[in-house]
Amino acid sequence: MPVIRPRRALMNPEMRRRGIYILPNLFTTAALFAGFYAIVQAMNERFEYSAVAIFIAMVLDGLDGRVARLTHTQSAFGAEYDSLSDMVSFGAAPSLVIYEWALKGMGKLGWIAAFIYCAGAALRLARFNTNIEVVDKRYFQGLPSPAAAALVAGMVWVLLDQGYSGEEVRWYAFALTVFAGITMVSNVRYWSGKDINLRKSVPFMVVPAMALGYALLSSYPEGVLFTLFLGYALSGYVLAAWQWWRRRRAASAG
Repeated sequence: MPVIRPRRALMNPEMRRRGIYILPNLFTTAALFAGFYAIVQAMNERFEYSAVAIFIAMVLDGLDGRVARLTHTQSAFGAEYDSLSDMVSFGAAPSLVIYEWALKGMGKLGWIAAFIYCAGAALRLARFNTNIEVVDKRYFQGLPSPAAAALVAGMVWVLLDQGYSGEEVRWYAFALTVFAGITMVSNVRYWSGKDINLRKSVPFMVVPAMALGYALLSSYPEGVLFTLFLGYALSGYVLAAWQWWRRRRAASAG
């Protein structure tokens, strides 16, 4: 008499239902919510809340990957989910916030600038995902999308705090939005900070410097954050100019 095996046993293990790790995806979902919240608040013309939400999304985005590595819960699902969350929080949200605040009254130029930023973020994320195994880990290729989002959101936050309306500074917003979008898809290299060893001892003066940094950040967060990310965005071009000058000097010396 033939043996009838349960249908469940005949299923391919690869076809069985797979679970997901909850802890890192909680941070990713929180970052996604912060980006969505920024869009909603921009629609309600509460642009300061939008800017703060984008910075919160940036912090949460930096935590999910570290939590996954520390708890050994990395997964392909988590990587894909993180990219989709980044597209909302650092691609769609900043472009819509800056459009609603400053670019809306510029007609076609306004939405073209916002689209350049949004498309730049999408292309930057796609290139990062495909080149992750072949690029130098010490540097990013192009401005990272969280830094670009912080640059745009920081400008909105600072100028709102100074009492400017979006219409008054729309050309500055236009230039910064296009600059951020193009820089994300450029080949300009940016220091990633991944070569920092937190377990290595540092000079004592690093601790007072960190305390001073926290004091400055707490006293004027919008100005300090915008200045930091503007400096970071320009640092790639400074590094590229320095490397070009070194190559030219070496060629002339040879």
